[in-house]
Amino acid sequence: MLIASDVRAYICRDPVDMRKAIDGLSYLVEPLLAQKPASGNLFVFVARDRSKVKILYWDRTGFALWYKRLERGRFPSPSLLAQRGFTLAELNAWLEGIEIPAREPHRTVAVTRVT
Repeated sequence: MLIASDVRAYICRDPVDMRKAIDGLSYLVEPLLAQKPASGNLFVFVARDRSKVKILYWDRTGFALWYKRLERGRFPSPSLLAQRGFTLAELNAWLEGIEIPAREPHRTVAVTRVT
C-alpha cells in the first residue's frame, strides 16, 4: 500500500455500520463527506462504539479498504476532525489514539540557505 504524503483524509462524523464493504461505503462518500470517492483521498468511517475504523480509498486501479479493530479502548472522537480534511500524519496520530487537533503543528519553512 503506497499512499502519497499529500493525500487528504476526511472522516465521517456520524457512526457507520461496519458491515458495509467497499460499495456501501463508497456510496456514502458524496452525501456525507462532500467528496468524490475516486479522488485518491482517504475516507475514514468509525463504528458507533469507536472501537472499529474502516478507511476507503482509490489507488489508481480500484478501491481499497483498510480495517482496524481495537482490542481495548476507543478511537478519539471524530467530531473535531470531521469539520476539515486532515493530513496523513494527523490520521496516523489519530489512529494511535492522539486527540487531533491537540495543538497547531509547526509551520512549513522554505529553506533558502543553511546558516
